[in-house]
Amino acid sequence: MGQVCPVPVVMTKKAVRELTADDDLEVLTDNPESAANLKKMAEQKGFSVTTQKLDERRFRVVMHVTAEQARKEREIPEQAQEVCPSEPESGTVVVCSSGVCGTGDDELGKILIKSFFFSLTQLDVSPKTFIFYNGGAKLTCEGSPVLEDINTLIENGADVMTCGTCLKHYGLTDRLRAGRVTNMYEIAEKMTGAEKIVKP
Repeated sequence: MGQVCPVPVVMTKKAVRELTADDDLEVLTDNPESAANLKKMAEQKGFSVTTQKLDERRFRVVMHVTAEQARKEREIPEQAQEVCPSEPESGTVVVCSSGVCGTGDDELGKILIKSFFFSLTQLDVSPKTFIFYNGGAKLTCEGSPVLEDINTLIENGADVMTCGTCLKHYGLTDRLRAGRVTNMYEIAEKMTGAEKIVKP
């Protein structure tokens, strides 16, 4: 409780490695993004998992871990373990930290960002990984001028992720309309692992 991702996931992975017999591992969190990440982590690991919203601020995640699964987790070097679950790496990562394209004139920037995302939908081969944070988080939310184009990119196989902390800061958590919520650990992982970063 009181922790944001990746801390709950880190603590849970440590607890899994400490298990020596089949057991249920229960995690309580007051962070919905962490609850979602914990569920995804458990599914990727093959643990049976259930989630429950206890109230507006508390979530329970229960995963059943066998002794064999715990043993396999102990055999994975800690530095090789994913802290928050992520999708396969992409060569080119498009990173949007603003709701406009470039700097200088924001009105011009709004026109350019619409043109940029439309142009991406017309490419023969478009990027498959998109990251939105800070002001860029508004582009994946209700009312965004590029929402239709972003959803077209998703239909074509793109992984679109928006910083959960940023959504919360701008009061947009319930207005996300494209892609999934992510965290700064995964953002850093994607950016440092990219072959190329494009920042409009």
